[in-house]
Amino acid sequence: MDKPRQIALQTLYEIEKNNAYSNIKLDENINKNIKMLKEKDISFISQIVYGVITWKITLDEIIKKYSSIKIKKISIWILNILRMGIYQIVFLDKIPNFATINESVELAKRYGHIASSRFVNAILRKVSKEDYEQLFNIKDEIEKISKTTSTPIWLVKQLIKERNVEEATKICNNLNQKPELIVRVNSIKITKEEFMKKLEERKIQYEELLLKDFLVIKNLKQIEKFDLFKEGYFIVQDQSAGLAAYYLNPKKNQKILDACSAPGGKTTYLAQLMRNTGEIIALEKYQHRISLVEQNIKRLGIKNVKTIVQDTTTYNKNLKNKFDKILLDVPCMGIGVIKRKPDIKWQRTEEDIEEITKDQKNILQVCSKYLKVGGEIVYSTCSILKKENEDVIKEFLQENPNFKIKKEEFEELKNIDIFNINQGMININPQPGFDGFFICKLEKFTN
Repeated sequence: MDKPRQIALQTLYEIEKNNAYSNIKLDENINKNIKMLKEKDISFISQIVYGVITWKITLDEIIKKYSSIKIKKISIWILNILRMGIYQIVFLDKIPNFATINESVELAKRYGHIASSRFVNAILRKVSKEDYEQLFNIKDEIEKISKTTSTPIWLVKQLIKERNVEEATKICNNLNQKPELIVRVNSIKITKEEFMKKLEERKIQYEELLLKDFLVIKNLKQIEKFDLFKEGYFIVQDQSAGLAAYYLNPKKNQKILDACSAPGGKTTYLAQLMRNTGEIIALEKYQHRISLVEQNIKRLGIKNVKTIVQDTTTYNKNLKNKFDKILLDVPCMGIGVIKRKPDIKWQRTEEDIEEITKDQKNILQVCSKYLKVGGEIVYSTCSILKKENEDVIKEFLQENPNFKIKKEEFEELKNIDIFNINQGMININPQPGFDGFFICKLEKFTN
């Protein structure tokens, strides 16, 4: 029996049964079997797992078309075997249908019984790429977007309400694209030119990006084992996340607060922009998250960061008026990073928005008290929903008349697909090279 498909199935089962994070469970199962897997096997397992999670609504819609048994009555094992099979038939071109069907039937025999294997065989023999294409004939726009992009109905409705049908469709499609491996060169240890030369020596393909310190890496596997990673010459970071730190525009020898710092990408970029001068205080609520920041600080050779375990929703009087600038990349729904974390589609609900925005408002209110007069805060999220972004800023300004939005002109912003730059509030659409992101800078002009 095909071992990679078994590992993919086991991973999907554990994700669904235990509500586990896909990246953690996938890494765990691959590492358990690493000695018997080739590099192409690891790529195939990852492709199947993320493909099924990304396209679950669409795959289930095709199952419903051909199954006499309701989805809820099908065992999780058999349901995921069907999803894997349909994903391969509809979305992958390199695998012959007969091979997919045969392997799926064998899996069904092992994880079900003979009747299960017949059931799987009967359904998969009917499936073709046309089943997906026919979904575009659905008349209702919300239902069509949901089923053709595998996006929850509530999110489609919210995007249409805030934008329009065309924008919602574009966003949902972009959130299904395979994410690129984007890295930020650590200029504290190496120049970009030197780093690119080292990539070329190792026959690693790359492309330069809009932001000066960032590259797309094309053919690198198992990053943690790569010598240039171990030496701290780069960190994995999306351009949008980098832009949040860049937009804060930290200066040498300033005192900076990164109030929601884990895993440390933005913290270390602030340090890089400051050339390791001044002081950055990095806060996180839990020790295990602070440990992630500390690992990156050490690997990248950062000297100006002090880490503190602290709940950012609780006021600390010792920090009042202490900082020149503050970065608040607050916890959010994560809608803008779905292409990297497709679990978000199924783990987040519309009801979560109220609780999350409550925390966001609280963090902004508390941390604003830590800013000096004349200082600046960048509030950012990796989400694109108005309630988490524009609405939070507007409410804060109403309650804090000693703050105002500070508009910054950056040449890079002119070449990015931004939904709206509304009075200095920047909502970046998900697009190649950029996750969906919101960024806004606030200035404190009096106490």
